[in-house]
Amino acid sequence: MTTPNHVETTIRGLEERRYNAILTGDFDTFSAIAHPDLSYAHSNGVVDSVDSYLKKCLDGFYVYHHIDHPIEKIQVHGTTALVFGEMNGEITAGGVRKQLRNKALAVWVNEADEWKLLAYQPTPIA
Repeated sequence: MTTPNHVETTIRGLEERRYNAILTGDFDTFSAIAHPDLSYAHSNGVVDSVDSYLKKCLDGFYVYHHIDHPIEKIQVHGTTALVFGEMNGEITAGGVRKQLRNKALAVWVNEADEWKLLAYQPTPIA
């Protein structure tokens, strides 16, 4: 039996893996934990699929220099986990270096006993 605490621990670990993968350029790991239907929004309103996001990362459009991603809470509803927190950091996007300060929501789904990132939505903090 999977307990809510076990699921929360699993999701926290996956969040750590996903951010580390982007920071270190380990896009195979990111791809492995991303759902094929991933909707990856950015704080400027642009939305990428897993393929378009990874292409931008591989092409150097997005370069992550530092990311801090505190988790405020995780809510588990059946086979869906909602991760509420922040994503703060420094990136270069399209050749422009930027500071990010966002509230963030990540949505993970469990299919075939495997958790995958289905959606990500940051919102800039004023």
